[in-house]
Amino acid sequence: MSNQKLLVVGTMAFDEIITPSETSGKVLGGAATYIGLAAAYAQAETGIVSVVGNDFTEEHLQLLRDRNIDLSGVEQVADQPSFYWKGKYHSNMNSRDTLDTQLNVLANFSPKVPTYFKDARVVMLGNLDPNVQQQVLDQLTPNPQRVVLLDTMNFWMDSQLEALLRVIKQVDVITINDEEAIQLSGKNNLVMAAKAIHAMGPSFVIIKKGEHGALLFHSEGPFYAPALPLDQVIDPTGAGDSFAGGLSGYLTKQNAVTAKEIKQGILYGTAAASICVGGMGTKGLEKADGQVFAHQLQKLEQLRTIV
Repeated sequence: MSNQKLLVVGTMAFDEIITPSETSGKVLGGAATYIGLAAAYAQAETGIVSVVGNDFTEEHLQLLRDRNIDLSGVEQVADQPSFYWKGKYHSNMNSRDTLDTQLNVLANFSPKVPTYFKDARVVMLGNLDPNVQQQVLDQLTPNPQRVVLLDTMNFWMDSQLEALLRVIKQVDVITINDEEAIQLSGKNNLVMAAKAIHAMGPSFVIIKKGEHGALLFHSEGPFYAPALPLDQVIDPTGAGDSFAGGLSGYLTKQNAVTAKEIKQGILYGTAAASICVGGMGTKGLEKADGQVFAHQLQKLEQLRTIV
């Protein structure tokens, strides 16, 4: 298969994270950053479409380039800072409060897809304004083998539902958490929620349940993938994005995308997420090499094996 290109659209940002045991200060973040770093484990040919400000240093850009991530679709604005988010996690680390959000360069972001990536076989629409996601889809050239994945959240369901539903009609795979699935579908049961979302367009509906794993719903029936039991979670920020990156990176390397590949991709995503939560911000993904990733994947496989 000649085309193994992965196009990622999402934020490249700075976060400030407060957990019960640690405060990060200003650290690298953003959906596209996490997705790109996680996809790198599959050695996918990845390009990012995003925007950064004048505070985004060459060191941060080089970190991504060192993972063979193409940044020709990343615009740098000279007179504004990058997108910024600050959040504080509760003691159980399963919920958090947003303390500050500054759109900055993201407020007027108009994505530009590099010519080389317009025929990308896999497109990962990271959590972002659905109007921006649509602009990216509008710039793509036809590819009958293309697989489009979407990650979104309740904020866009509240503020841009009509635009979000238009995008959902055009995607093959959607990844959302259980609360978001219930909100989007209007159903209180996850099985019924998945059926309702499937009817909106996606062939594959992945519902993330955090430390309790992920559920896949599709025409052949449900599939469950456990999360890795971890004795310590340092920072959950970016876990969902890392899941999306591991999944989309794996799919980019496959000759076909059927339920079988999606299921294996979910395990790749789960392994990437388990690495992400082991450090503040992106540090877990930055430090863990392919050997560490393979070890996490092996542990996941063992969870599903009956001896």
